[in-house]
Amino acid sequence: MVTAAQAWQDVARIREASPLVHNITNHVVMNTTANALLALGASPVMAHAPEEVEDIVALSGALVLNIGTLDAPWVEAMLKAGACAKARGVPVVLDPVGAGASTYRTTTALALAAGSGPAVIRGNASEVMALAGSVATTRGVDSVHATSEAEAAAQGLTRAYGCAVSVSGPVDIIVSAGATTRVGNGHPLMPRITGLGCTASAVTAAFVAINPDAHAAAAHAMVVMGVAGEIAAARCGGPGTFWPQFLDALHGLTEADLETRLRVRDA
Repeated sequence: MVTAAQAWQDVARIREASPLVHNITNHVVMNTTANALLALGASPVMAHAPEEVEDIVALSGALVLNIGTLDAPWVEAMLKAGACAKARGVPVVLDPVGAGASTYRTTTALALAAGSGPAVIRGNASEVMALAGSVATTRGVDSVHATSEAEAAAQGLTRAYGCAVSVSGPVDIIVSAGATTRVGNGHPLMPRITGLGCTASAVTAAFVAINPDAHAAAAHAMVVMGVAGEIAAARCGGPGTFWPQFLDALHGLTEADLETRLRVRDA
């Protein structure tokens, strides 16, 4: 059972330890995800040159593999970094951005899943369904399926890769062997901000860096994302002012915020 106290304990650990989170991510969100990690209390590094990724992985508490803007050198770097992380026991968060939109994108995500042994696969419903081989369509990086439709696919990925699967949506679903958690926190403005899904993957990596229980770490990450989103939405005037308020909410998050806002149930 996810509790506010447990989620807060992980936030406090992140702020104390400032884990290094290695992000091989897309052009669109590098600045966004780095700032979110800093606001949370983690330490981001954005390094994608194949010549150095193994060195950076060796220093890191977690690795994010995000396929948002693919090209051959970045795929090489991600495969190399993922294999290194697996060998060293560094937890990996795989974000299969836009899986299902093209064969190249889907096969790359599958290769990364097989080669990196991810602790968490985190994506929207359509991405998770495409990765699991379910019938799914995507509209670019946007989901056209509800999270509830992806639950069986998430369970299949859990069995295939031995990982937790975090499916984002109005109600986030986190699935692992024998456990399902539903997080109802968040706000309708959040999908209107570029890169918040990618931010969720980076934040999840900060949590898996300090919590070896991948399911709990993924659930706590989505709780924190959702609560910060609610606080930001209450303070902002729209999408243009949401993002700075979101960073402030992450930075200023308190245990009381989690206690008063937590909306979680275990299936």
